[in-house]
Amino acid sequence: MSKISLIIQREYLTRVRKKSFIVMTILGPVLTLGIYIVPILMAMSSKDLKTIAVIDQTKQFSQTLKSTEEVKYLFADQPEDHLKKSVIDGTYEALLVIPNITPEKPEGIKLISAKNLSLDLVSDISNAIEKDLKAQKLKLSGISQETLAKLDVDVSIDTKILDKEAGQESDSSSAAATVAGFAGAFLIYMFIFLYGVQVLRGVIEEKTSRIIEVMISSVKPFELMMGKVVGIALVGLTQFVVWIGLSYLVGTIAVPLVVSALADKKETKTEVVANGASTTAPQIAGAAAESTVGTAADTAKNPMAKITKIVGSLNIPMILGCFIFFFIGGYLLYGSLFAAVGSAVDNETDTQQFMLPITIPLIIGFMIASSAINDPESTTAVWASIIPFTSPIVMMVRIPFGVPMWQLALSMVSLVLTFVGCIWLAGRIYRVGVLMYGKKVTYKELSKWLFYKI
Repeated sequence: MSKISLIIQREYLTRVRKKSFIVMTILGPVLTLGIYIVPILMAMSSKDLKTIAVIDQTKQFSQTLKSTEEVKYLFADQPEDHLKKSVIDGTYEALLVIPNITPEKPEGIKLISAKNLSLDLVSDISNAIEKDLKAQKLKLSGISQETLAKLDVDVSIDTKILDKEAGQESDSSSAAATVAGFAGAFLIYMFIFLYGVQVLRGVIEEKTSRIIEVMISSVKPFELMMGKVVGIALVGLTQFVVWIGLSYLVGTIAVPLVVSALADKKETKTEVVANGASTTAPQIAGAAAESTVGTAADTAKNPMAKITKIVGSLNIPMILGCFIFFFIGGYLLYGSLFAAVGSAVDNETDTQQFMLPITIPLIIGFMIASSAINDPESTTAVWASIIPFTSPIVMMVRIPFGVPMWQLALSMVSLVLTFVGCIWLAGRIYRVGVLMYGKKVTYKELSKWLFYKI
């Protein structure tokens, strides 16, 4: 077995056997999923049915303020002072007072509560009243709601991609391409930073513990650095593959449970609304409840078919293949630079002056990728997807939208050649830097190390 293979094996096994690696590999998908599920569960538990008493002096908003799953309106003829006491003792969440207003002068409306109400609730009530007043204005102008509804046009564009050679159409989805591209770019961006820093710390640790002096006596610095970079890359790739598998398992188990819980919660609220939503319009509330249930049932059937169609519009093998290439290629390129920085300094504090030239291209690449989502064929996006220091991130955004093969090939070849060149340059720095102690290194000093003969 070659020396590089032995170093890769050592680096890989040393890290995957650590408790921190095992714990984070297992908990990573669970924590990530929890970020999305916990807010949903909290929102479900916090949205209790609120009862609002209404004094409507106009006698025209009973059809407008309809009870929903979360809000129940009770139109009352009792005195305002009496209802205020009911608000204070908690019988009602709030009291809505609508005086004799007109569409031209909708002033004096009050929403009285014992504590601050949510912005959504206030906004919903305001929008409902505004909608009714607008309808009155239209009626006074001689325009009915039916006429206005007929003017609405719902346009749905079915996007297609035309095959240049076969001339056949295939489904496409800009939304799916955007999500897939940006997700891939973000993962590569985070992976490079996360595991690149691990390479840097590993080199500094070995250098300060003097282990490197023993190892370098039998292994060339270039071989040692190459083995370390590739070994840690395999650690990251292993963790990533495990995350994908666990995320799929957790998602297939947890997501249906959450959806089922949401559906049960919705049905329970719907029954409450249907059984006693409003003292003035129970039939309307019942119809609204039936509509809600019907909508929920339709929504339960359609999303999976829609998601399947969206996912099917993507060239999944192409995207995954390119993702793996740029995922590994980008890390190897920057990992060699992180290793060179680690070999040039004695502690992490001294790395700051050398980290800036490495992180700036990454940040610029991510910024360009964010704008390339809107225009993947812009000149900036095209060149940034070819230049090796930004291509791993920017090219991933462009691939789901379709990239000419010559641009993809040029980007890949440039990345490989630049990686080999950076490994060679970093190796020249590494062979000198790992044996230097107690000396503050400058850029001028680093340039001299490239031409030292050892």
